[in-house]
Order: sequence, then structure tokens, then C-alpha cells
Amino acid sequence: MASHRKSRPSATRVAGIRTPALATAALTSVALLSQTANAAPSEDGKPSLEEVEKKVDALYRQAESATEKYNAAKEKTGKQRKQVDTLLDDVAERTDRLNKAREELGSFAAAQYRTGASAPDTATFLLADSPQDYFDQTQLMSRLTSREKDAVDDYTTQQSATMAKRQEAAKSLETLTETQDDLRTAKSTVQTKLTSARELLSQLTAQEKARLAEIEQKQRAAAARKAAELAKQEASSSSTSTSSGSSSASSASSSSSSSSSSDSSYGTKAAKAIAFARAQIGKPYVWGATGPGSYDCSGLSQAAWKAAGVSLPRTTYDQVNAGTTVSLTDAQPGDLVFFYDDVSHVGIYIGNGMMIHAPKPGAYVRAESIYYGGESIIHSVVRPA
Repeated sequence: MASHRKSRPSATRVAGIRTPALATAALTSVALLSQTANAAPSEDGKPSLEEVEKKVDALYRQAESATEKYNAAKEKTGKQRKQVDTLLDDVAERTDRLNKAREELGSFAAAQYRTGASAPDTATFLLADSPQDYFDQTQLMSRLTSREKDAVDDYTTQQSATMAKRQEAAKSLETLTETQDDLRTAKSTVQTKLTSARELLSQLTAQEKARLAEIEQKQRAAAARKAAELAKQEASSSSTSTSSGSSSASSASSSSSSSSSSDSSYGTKAAKAIAFARAQIGKPYVWGATGPGSYDCSGLSQAAWKAAGVSLPRTTYDQVNAGTTVSLTDAQPGDLVFFYDDVSHVGIYIGNGMMIHAPKPGAYVRAESIYYGGESIIHSVVRPA
């Protein structure tokens, strides 16, 4: 899989769509947003429906951003815990070997005592502050048998190695604790934001909820129209490319064979990823989830490409760098579309301006226009294989 870290293009440059029709749609969207932003507050002092919608969307966005931080901390915690467990197992094994070496030295000390030695060399060695101190003072090695010398060497080696591993394990445990704190903080942030969003929505009347659903439906319809415009561009571009390719096929056949093979390979993998994603449609968004019963946005993209034999990192922050950045006008089915300045959301492009993604809490995996939140929130497009 190609991995090229490129500078992240701005949302405007990535989109690369400037047709009159889309420009008109964009102006219409801006006008609607302006009307929403300037909506007059309700007479009873309660926030307007438009204000509630904006606050809820902002809370969901903040929760999603915190979710990606949670995912990163959880992944890091898992790796560090395995490392700590390995170190502790190593320390236990080394401690066992150290105890056996100490027992052997103890048997020599007992033997020296039984022979009547007033200051058993081995016993003195065991009581010394350090083996080296004893060697410096008494030149023990010159008076020990070969077997005893081997036992002393083994004890010294085991003691030094065990102490080093214990220090390493202690540092790893400290780092693990810090990461666990980050994990708890991110989890608390997600839960707080989601609770606030639910409380705002719970205060709406049935009539207001119906109006809110109507507003959201209109927004989806507008996004679908923009996707249709992109689909027309893709069809036009494909037709032009095919015509151009036919006229120059004889002169460029050898140079294009490698590219065609690469495109075919990617297309096969992308088809598998998309097929997997389609099979997940209808499953609930759950923050931190990676399947099979539920997903968050990056959990879905990771699982989809895993089904195609491609290993992606866990978080959107890392997935955005796990491939080649392309312009939106060059997007192919299977590419990953990232959203927002903090790259906190991702969807799997399926062509015609549409994607499959796990949108937000309370929603389900679905196919939707990549313009679901407006053109300005599109961050970049990445080809992961």
C-alpha cells in the first residue's frame, strides 16, 4: 500500500468543484445558513429550534472529536498493557532464576560454615552491599572453587538483569497510568457532550421535533442534489477520458499497462471494502465501536478495508496519512473522505458523490451525500491502497 504523507489541502482546494450550478447551490446553502444564524429567539426566551439544532450538531461534533481521542488512547493503552505484561512476566522469570542462584550460593555458605570457617566467603558475599565491593575488599574469586565462581558470576548477572527489567517495568507502568488517565478524560468528555445533546433534544415538543426532522430532511435533499452534480461531472470526465484513451491507445499501450494493472488491483480491493460497508448499513453508530454489531466512523472504515486485506490504523488522525491524497474530482470508489479541520470524521466513497459512513450517535450506518454537512467541511480524500 502506498504511503505518502502530503500536506493536507484546504477544504476549498480539495473540493475542486467550481461549476455554475454548484456555485449557485453553495450560495443557496450560505443564504440558508445565514437565515438560520439570524433566526429570532422565541418569545418565551427559550432558544429557537435553529439554535437548538446548531448546539446539538456542535455537541455531536465535539463528541466525535473526543471519540477519536478516546480511540487513540484506547489503542495506546492496549499496546502498553501488553508491553507491561511481557515485562512483568520477564521480571518474574528473572526473579526465579535469581532466587535459584541465591540458593546455590547459600548451599556453598552452609558448607563453608560446616567446615568451621569463621567467616564463610560465600556468606560474606551475600551480605555485602554489592558483589563488586566484596571483590574489591577480599579478592574472593581467588579463593573460590571453579563451581563456586560460576555460581557467583551467575548470581551477579541475574541480579543486574533483574534490577534493570524491574526499572523498565516500573517506567512502563507509569506511562500506562498516564495513558489510562487520557482514556478516562476522553471517555468523560464524550459522555458529557452526548448527555448535553440529549438534554437539549428532550426539551423539544413533539411539534418541534417534527420541524427539526423536516429541516434535516431538506438539508439531506440539498446535499443529494450536490452529489448528483458531482456524479454528472464524474460521468463526463470518464467519457472524455475513455475517448481520449481510445485515440492514443496504440502509442501509449506499453506505458499504460502498468497503470492499468495498478488501477485494477485497487478496484478489486475497493469493491471488497465497499461490499463490506454496504452489508453494515442499518447498524447503529456507537462511539468507540469497531463491529461487528456497531461502529463509529473510523471503526467502520478500518473494518471495511480489513475485509479487503488492507490494514488501516484505528483513528481518523492516522488513517488520513495511510495512503495517497487525491483531489475530490479524482476520487474513486473505495477512497476515504475526511471531514472537518481536526479530521475527526471519515466516510467510504462509493462514487456519484455518495459515501457510506457511521454518522453520529443515535444514527445508523448509511449511504449519504459527501456534502451532508456542506462542501466546506470536506478536508481531504485519501486512497488507502
